[in-house]
Amino acid sequence: MFRSMLLTLVLLPALAAAAPGKDCHLPGAEEALRCVRLDVPLDYTQPGATLSLHVTLAPALRESARRDPLFILAGGPGEAGSDLVTLLNVVFRKVRATRDIVLIDQRGTGLSGKLDCPSDSASEETMSEEQALAEARDCIQSLNKPYRYYTTEAAARDIDRVRQSLGYGQINLWGGSYGTRLAQAYARLYPQQVRAMVLDGVAAPDQIVPAGGRDAQAALDKLFQQCAANEPCARTFPALRQEFAAIVGKLDKAPLTLTLNDPRTAELRQVRMTSNRFLGTVHNILYSQADSRRLPFLIHSAYQDRWQPFIARSNVARDFASDGGPATVLHLAVVCAEDYPRLTPALLAEDTRGAFLGKPQIERIGALCETMRVPPVAWSAPARIEAPVLMLSGALDPVTPPRRADAAARYMTHAQHFVVANGGHIVSPLGCAPRLLREFLDQPALPLKAECLKEIPAPTFQLNSAGPQP
Repeated sequence: MFRSMLLTLVLLPALAAAAPGKDCHLPGAEEALRCVRLDVPLDYTQPGATLSLHVTLAPALRESARRDPLFILAGGPGEAGSDLVTLLNVVFRKVRATRDIVLIDQRGTGLSGKLDCPSDSASEETMSEEQALAEARDCIQSLNKPYRYYTTEAAARDIDRVRQSLGYGQINLWGGSYGTRLAQAYARLYPQQVRAMVLDGVAAPDQIVPAGGRDAQAALDKLFQQCAANEPCARTFPALRQEFAAIVGKLDKAPLTLTLNDPRTAELRQVRMTSNRFLGTVHNILYSQADSRRLPFLIHSAYQDRWQPFIARSNVARDFASDGGPATVLHLAVVCAEDYPRLTPALLAEDTRGAFLGKPQIERIGALCETMRVPPVAWSAPARIEAPVLMLSGALDPVTPPRRADAAARYMTHAQHFVVANGGHIVSPLGCAPRLLREFLDQPALPLKAECLKEIPAPTFQLNSAGPQP
């Protein structure tokens, strides 16, 4: 999502020589970083079997580096720290001037034994929902891994093993999305080791990940309202809500078999457009502040039976030319143990009432949880976090909107919360946010002056195939 820029480092060779691990070149990074392998217990209650973690270390750029590094915790669950190296020069450049940056591939992700299913894009385009579910179940069983050990608590304990192995005392944490849950778990397990935390796209302690219908619908409603209030968008798409409802109604009755040119190869082929695929793509688009401004055009085009733009965007999240992407089975290991057992019928009904993400999309996860067979993790009231916390939210976030951060703040003593009015899911890369990260980490006990976040503009809407408005 974010492009890396060329980084010219004068001091890096000398610093890297003193850092642990070995030089490595990771996709998305122009420079040589340091990569460390660390064995950790598979089961912390019965040490014996181990698994190997991959850790990426980006040494501070200045010789006078502080001894409190910033640990980056990725989202998902399923995203790996090594997937975020492109952010080193986009989001964390100012922080890295004086602090080491540590990125951990959480157990079961990236280079730490990724738990994932291979993707056959050609068959995925035409298979039915039942076939896709059966294929996913077969993959889960064929991996034959002890999924019960891939929990948030185990990942938090891994973080402290990394901290000790690298010789750090107190550390700072930046967590994005699910990474905010992991950061909070670490802070509660090891309160003396946390100096400060930045949480972006905050997951509340009691949040149930699959229950996202209400938040997703709120984000879509805001987008429709913004289009209606924007004269060019309203003029071009005057019946946007009705067109969206018509597409959903049609797909609810039966999937569409589309014959069109592949956006990648231009070859004529058939694509099966199901309700799950359509709604899942809409939900995915809402995550991004800029991408969501394309959605009215994509909906209108699909309503007019011009599905090519929508299919092309749908394929962005299904990039079968790469081995990257989140670890889907690790995602299930966490969600099936920690979230789905708490999703009662009453809560599901309330969350999906009037929402475009309905019971079929959420209950599909339950069908896969039956195959995962992980024991439920008991939820308990969270302990209070005393370390200073900076929380960032996007007002248009479809999964962790500001209300989730407000709920998390009830269990924090020293929390500051700022909302980016034109932001979606994860706002640290926007506007002045990278500078604010550095200012907060330098003096986390002081109130942060963040008025500059109000200056982050809303992207323009895309009205036609030419792209966004000038």
